[in-house]
Amino acid sequence: MANSTSIYGEPRVAQRNERRRSMRKITSNGTIAAAVMVFAAILAVIVANSPAYEFFHKVFEAPLTVGFGPAMVSISFEAFVNDFLMAIFFLLVGIELKYEVTVGQLRKPRQAALPMLAAVGGVAMPAIIYVLLNLGGATHGWAIPIATDIAFALGVMSLLGDHISPETKVFFQTLAIADDILAIVVIALFYGGTLNVAWIAASLGAILVLWGLNHMRVYSLKPYTIVGFVLWVCMFNSGIHATLAGVILAFFLPAKSDVRLGSLHDWLDRRAEKLENTYDAEQHVLGQHDFTHTAKSIENVIHHVTPPLERMERYISVPVNFLILPLFAFVNAQLLIVGADLGAIVADPVARGVFFGAVLGKPIGIIGVTWVLVKVGFAKLPKHVDWLQIIAVGLFGGLGFTMSILISGLAFSDPNEVMAAKCAILMGSVTAAILGLVYVRVAMAVRERGRAAAEGEDADDEEPSGRALEEPDAADVRELVGDDEDDEGEGGAEAGR
Repeated sequence: MANSTSIYGEPRVAQRNERRRSMRKITSNGTIAAAVMVFAAILAVIVANSPAYEFFHKVFEAPLTVGFGPAMVSISFEAFVNDFLMAIFFLLVGIELKYEVTVGQLRKPRQAALPMLAAVGGVAMPAIIYVLLNLGGATHGWAIPIATDIAFALGVMSLLGDHISPETKVFFQTLAIADDILAIVVIALFYGGTLNVAWIAASLGAILVLWGLNHMRVYSLKPYTIVGFVLWVCMFNSGIHATLAGVILAFFLPAKSDVRLGSLHDWLDRRAEKLENTYDAEQHVLGQHDFTHTAKSIENVIHHVTPPLERMERYISVPVNFLILPLFAFVNAQLLIVGADLGAIVADPVARGVFFGAVLGKPIGIIGVTWVLVKVGFAKLPKHVDWLQIIAVGLFGGLGFTMSILISGLAFSDPNEVMAAKCAILMGSVTAAILGLVYVRVAMAVRERGRAAAEGEDADDEEPSGRALEEPDAADVRELVGDDEDDEGEGGAEAGR
């Protein structure tokens, strides 16, 4: 606080900036963001089963106009949330993917291979289970249980504290990112509408403009944002799902700074000296033109130190996590339970396929592929990641919400099938979270009791009670040496496992 007061002349200004810092800590907390989304989903279920449902239903169906001039689209409020606002969410997903490819786990193929291939198993097995349970029926919904909601899963994982190692969270995050890539590809290939060649050509033109901006080293976000919006309009009319425009835009945002960072320190030193020489404490700041001009030049350069990719992430991350995703959950979790035949929903093959695909298929696919790759020697488990943690990753992989609900709306037009799928998504996510939390708690408790028992046995062996210590004879020595060698061998085997 003292530092803030010394920089900001007014104590009230310093207090406001302190409150902003506190708010940033809250809004950057993934657990809080996940909790807000869960609350929005619960509120949606409550509203859907109350007299307020009719009002909100009319609001969701109300028409909206998005765009200007020829780039204009008329859609319902629900479509605005699912197609336009979720494109901004996909933009954030694309930014995270590009970050990982540039400086994260995905830039090291060998290190990322194990979780990425585990993600393939975690996508294939839920789809297989769904199809097996829906043979001859609504097989078009096979992709609903394939997605993992990384925000939800990491938020639930954080409740376990130190029981989940940081390396396990990195493993899971890499797996979930690969999962997102696969889900994006599936949406693009299997869940678009009737293709319109003219609008597809226009989309390719917009992509070419984005490439040109990146190639010409344009570091301002405004041109990218405008062309990205045009791309969304073109893709919305092309039959390709419009949310993919966000991912495409993200991959053309420059990930480099347009400032020579190696020269920044010396440049700032010279500007700081100029500020000191031009500042006049006796004169009003409005009259200190040299001082304010130098300060403005510093402000401009510091702004450009941050790459456009990271600037865009800062602008949209809080709105996405605390406005767009909760609004998406509220609009899409409107499940009318009162008066519904819950028995019929539970017996519906769609619901069973989605539920068991997520709760059983995800862990079987993730754990199974990981086990096979480790056993055949293709890869090794990361440091501080054991099989207990891998099983937990598999269980938490069944937490799917955002992508799953989005795909359910794309896969089905029958309200009953959509209802069954959404109910199964919610129940599957809750079940996966409970199974993961309970498993880790119980497994850790069992492990700790085993360690305590082993330590107790070691203490008994070292200090036997009830008889005085005697000088051992040769036979005793041989017996003790043999026991030590056996113990060492067992310890080595355990370490090897």
